[in-house]
Amino acid sequence: MTEQEWKEKLTPEQYRVLRQKGTERPFTGEYNSHKEEGQYVCAGCGEKLFESDHKFDSGCGWPSFYQPTEKSKITNVLDTSHGMTRTEILCTNCGGHLGHVFTDGPEPTGLRYCVNSVSLGFEKKE
Repeated sequence: MTEQEWKEKLTPEQYRVLRQKGTERPFTGEYNSHKEEGQYVCAGCGEKLFESDHKFDSGCGWPSFYQPTEKSKITNVLDTSHGMTRTEILCTNCGGHLGHVFTDGPEPTGLRYCVNSVSLGFEKKE
């Protein structure tokens, strides 16, 4: 999609985060304390990214998951912005910025996929 098409499809906040690599303020996102069973999808393209079974409360202020539905759904990119070295995570399907992954998560993976709520949608388990 063109940038104009993205601007028409997404809310201004979704566009800022997904397309311009922004970050929502901690503890403000819709899915930070969300407990329903189902799948979290990319707000940009609808790709199924994370399962509710893999969500945990990390206390960081953003929804956290210890693994994606499939590794191929997430693209890792080196991020050296803001004077830090981190691993940015993108939706492989549309390239939307989701957040970052860190190595301080729980077993079995030891990973914490820290995701902006605004980058996600949710499909409730039926």
